[in-house]
Amino acid sequence: MEPDPNNNNSTNIEAFLHGHQVNLEELEQDGANDVPKKQRKRRRTSKAWGMFTKLPLDAYQDGKERSMCVCGQVYISESNYGTGNMLKHIKKCPKLKKSRDPRQMILDHSGSIGSCSLEFDQVAFRELLSAAIVKHGLPFQFVEFDAIRNCFEFLNSEVQNISKNTAKADILKAYNAERLRIKAMLEEVPGRICFTSDLWTACTTDGYMSLTAHFIDKNWVLQKRLLNFTLMPSPHTGLCLSEKLLSLWTEWGVEKKVFSITLDNASANEACVTMLKSQLKIRKALLSNGDYLHMRCCAHIINLIVQDGLKAIEGELYKIRESVKFVKASQGRKQKFLECVNQMSLDRKKGLRQDVPTRWNSTYIMLDCALYYKSAFFHLALSDSNYKYCPSEDEWNKLERINNFLVLFYEITCIFSGSKYPTSNLYFPKVFAAYVTLREYSENGDGYMKDMGKRMLEKFLKYWSDFCTILTIAVILDPRYKLQFVEWAYKKVYGENSKELKNIREKLFSLFDEYMLISTQSTNTSPMQGSVPHSNENDDRKGRGKLDSCLEEFDNFESMESSCTQKTQLELYLSEPRADRSSHLDILSFWKDNQVRYPELASMARDVLNIPISTVASESAFSVGGRVLDQFRSSLKPETVESIICSRDWIFGQEVNAMVSMDELTTDILEHNN
Repeated sequence: MEPDPNNNNSTNIEAFLHGHQVNLEELEQDGANDVPKKQRKRRRTSKAWGMFTKLPLDAYQDGKERSMCVCGQVYISESNYGTGNMLKHIKKCPKLKKSRDPRQMILDHSGSIGSCSLEFDQVAFRELLSAAIVKHGLPFQFVEFDAIRNCFEFLNSEVQNISKNTAKADILKAYNAERLRIKAMLEEVPGRICFTSDLWTACTTDGYMSLTAHFIDKNWVLQKRLLNFTLMPSPHTGLCLSEKLLSLWTEWGVEKKVFSITLDNASANEACVTMLKSQLKIRKALLSNGDYLHMRCCAHIINLIVQDGLKAIEGELYKIRESVKFVKASQGRKQKFLECVNQMSLDRKKGLRQDVPTRWNSTYIMLDCALYYKSAFFHLALSDSNYKYCPSEDEWNKLERINNFLVLFYEITCIFSGSKYPTSNLYFPKVFAAYVTLREYSENGDGYMKDMGKRMLEKFLKYWSDFCTILTIAVILDPRYKLQFVEWAYKKVYGENSKELKNIREKLFSLFDEYMLISTQSTNTSPMQGSVPHSNENDDRKGRGKLDSCLEEFDNFESMESSCTQKTQLELYLSEPRADRSSHLDILSFWKDNQVRYPELASMARDVLNIPISTVASESAFSVGGRVLDQFRSSLKPETVESIICSRDWIFGQEVNAMVSMDELTTDILEHNN
């Protein structure tokens, strides 16, 4: 209630409310006869007052005391009404739901800041804390930092701070729960699963193996999950690698769903796949006798091919690298180079980049940028006598021709390195174009271009003397190409009616027949799940046994006759007109829309189009591993490292799992100061 203006002590009460020091005992004695006890101000203890602001009494005609929430909702707040409705509103207030903080700072109408105390959920707080550690790569000791704990306690005094061991236990608990969810997801995959795997050596010299699963779900969406980032001790022989992979597949329960595994070109991987194939054959887990189990990393092969060709221009590349290093060496040199850029009316936003020699595509980016600033380098050579690495006019022309030649291979590398879209159907058209280009330069090129073409063609034929069969089948399953494109391409490479084309046809129809057989077997076994017939039904069946066996011959005869006259799903698909080759077709959507027309062929397409043709997906885990297992946290146990890296992939996915981009590796040196 408001203080009585006629009361002599009202002035003292108002002074008390405004923070002035008043002796309460004197107030009680002086006003004992004038002020009833019920008029004394009682301290409000409800949590609702932290969220509601008291409104003036004259705001409403009835004169009742009201308070307003931060969202604008008004409630009567006189003492005899209680705060129950206000507390119920707090739980469902839309403005409060937007913030998940356990404590908020609210700005009331007078402009002062008041604290909002909500019911604190310690379990949710720890889950958010674990997610932050996983997502941002924070050390476990983060939860014990004094400043961080002070922040938590400031937000809510009820917070219970945890130790680094508790934080680690929370992350392991979340990892195990998420692992069960991923395992259930793999069990529900309608088709087969493809894998990529690679090895990595940490700063502790310990070896780690990453294993990534690729599959197309029931909605025809391409999925990728990092299953393991596990310790792989030496020796890394084919036997050890095969045993490790088989044990991981068995743990996940997917050993009978394996379609292919993509590996780099390490010699041990050949022996590894041979042993895996023999083990999986025993379990009858492979299609086509395991012919399509091993897939070589195409991006790695392209890198080897181009690196071999770049040896023909080692001298010119050395000058370009040294030129970039010269500009990068000091801020003064950068400034002088930018002045040259401005004088030549060039765009400084193009950027000047330094390459990573082991990645040829970064070398291409460096070369492309340097060619743009060719005139600026000439100007720098004239204005700075210390700069002695500027290529001559002939060398610049040579580099420009080679740069134009390498554009195709750069585009192929970028396409092959994708993991968010199917890449298996893109292999044959791109590799065929590369082969034709290399053969043309090696036969009709002049001087250094011919030498470079020969070098690259020799390396190309080492790995791709025969085009990969399963990836050639993949392009046939692309409605923009179909079998006509393969026939045309093989005619250009091998001539008319080649045995290579005949082999592709046989493999294509043989693989489709396997899927038809699997479908037939699953159809025949499904009725056996019904109820068991009664004894009288068994008697009737015995009487009809001879008749049924006699008529079965007719059923088989009819099915054989119809199969001879009707086209198979594959033949029907191949006989239909192709889609426009230049159209931007979503190939997974095409097969999703046509799975009713071609059920078995669609199942085959689901598995073949799922094949990843590079190990980029597994390699991306190593860039994350390098941030988790660095020199400051080198003592983390392998199980802890795996739980952090895999949880990061499972919970946050593409948000944090993007491969280190080439722009990050080849940073523009003109934008950064020393």
